[in-house]
Amino acid sequence: MPGWSINNFIRTPLLLLGAGELLILYSSIYVAALVRYGSIESCELDLGPLNLRAFAVASIMLLSLISMGLYHFHQRIYFREVLVRLAVAYVLGSVALAILYFIFPTVAVPWQLSAVAVVYALLFLLLLRYYFMNRVDENVFRRRTLIYGAGERASAVADLRRKADRRGFKIVGSVPAPGDASVDASNGLLIRDKSVDWLASELDADEIVIAMDDRRGNLPVKELLNCKLRGIAVIDLLEFLERETGKIRVDLVNPGWLIFSPGFRDSRTRKTSKRVVDLIASTVIVLITWPVMLLIALATKIEDGLRAPVFYKQNRVGQGGTEFDVLKFRSMREDAEADGKAVWAEEEDPRITRAGRLIRKYRLDELPQAFNVIRGQMSLVGPRPERPEFVDQLSESIPYYSERHTVKPGVTGWAQLRYSYGSSEEDSVEKLQYDLFYVKNHNLFLDLTIILQTVEVILWGKGAR
Repeated sequence: MPGWSINNFIRTPLLLLGAGELLILYSSIYVAALVRYGSIESCELDLGPLNLRAFAVASIMLLSLISMGLYHFHQRIYFREVLVRLAVAYVLGSVALAILYFIFPTVAVPWQLSAVAVVYALLFLLLLRYYFMNRVDENVFRRRTLIYGAGERASAVADLRRKADRRGFKIVGSVPAPGDASVDASNGLLIRDKSVDWLASELDADEIVIAMDDRRGNLPVKELLNCKLRGIAVIDLLEFLERETGKIRVDLVNPGWLIFSPGFRDSRTRKTSKRVVDLIASTVIVLITWPVMLLIALATKIEDGLRAPVFYKQNRVGQGGTEFDVLKFRSMREDAEADGKAVWAEEEDPRITRAGRLIRKYRLDELPQAFNVIRGQMSLVGPRPERPEFVDQLSESIPYYSERHTVKPGVTGWAQLRYSYGSSEEDSVEKLQYDLFYVKNHNLFLDLTIILQTVEVILWGKGAR
């Protein structure tokens, strides 16, 4: 997709980490062969070529690591949590490999080799992770960023205060620009009376972020062109914030930016590939989880009686503003909205049943939405579908809210991964910014990444109410 690159989503440090861990996982089979047989040749004489076995182990285990949230650039986790996530990833990967070996016995790895490979891989994965966690915040991985502008718009960069939010860049200076409404000198990096190109060279800047309050007649075109010709990137504030935060700031957006920025495209090839993934994935979900669905139905009947409904249909807004009935397992009392008014779910909502509290925690109430996906009303990945009452209310008060309906709503999505459950207009604004990022940048790679990382959300019960 024009204007989108893999480095906007997966950063260089994570690419290096992933490559290193993939190499460890791949080599673990060969190391195990050396330990058990004394040489790789002897092992291959007994078992056959190892390369396909090593590739299967490495790729499936890497996907398991991704699904456990171990490649979130802005997520700050402690080393003990890394241990837990690695352990869960190994369990998931082992189950997936067992299924693969059952279907394709020729790629199976004997348990004697697997035992050695697991010990080797875990040891070196932990060593690499420990090194990475102690080095990722250092300047070697950061872009050196010069901010042109020190007014209201530039304050959006200063708002990124958390250490985890600044892993991708280091501000080396900020330059007041003509037209800035006010100048904030509190960060101690303000530099006056110096040209932008001189400063960029002197400070060894990798990029210049244009964050001035008023560009009309104030943009130093010649100086910025000199910088660009010397290999220094010149980017807009919105592009910078989009890259660093994974969302589009609606308070800074104007229609012109939406029109001329790359992205916001939905080709026929993209629609076809998305539909194919939706059909395959939703069918697999139904085939794998039907025993869980039966248990949920049984639990609902036991708690509320044999005549109590198991499913709950609710009107939602889909692509292009069309309405449809979303299908969910009922997790609230039948009289949850007896007065007919739409109400957001709250923390410890008293309307939620005992069985409902459990299935909502692990998002199991949303399993029947796989049938909405099969029908084509939803996609597996997309913005969360909202109720018409909320859409009408939010569209009036939040700019660009209706743009989220240019794609199909999803069972999971970028906003669901990056932000907790929304139950207010403020939460809706925040989630919209992530939804707009998805609408602008969605492609097959991003969809698959979101699907994998949703496993972490489900297992850890994040953001559920």
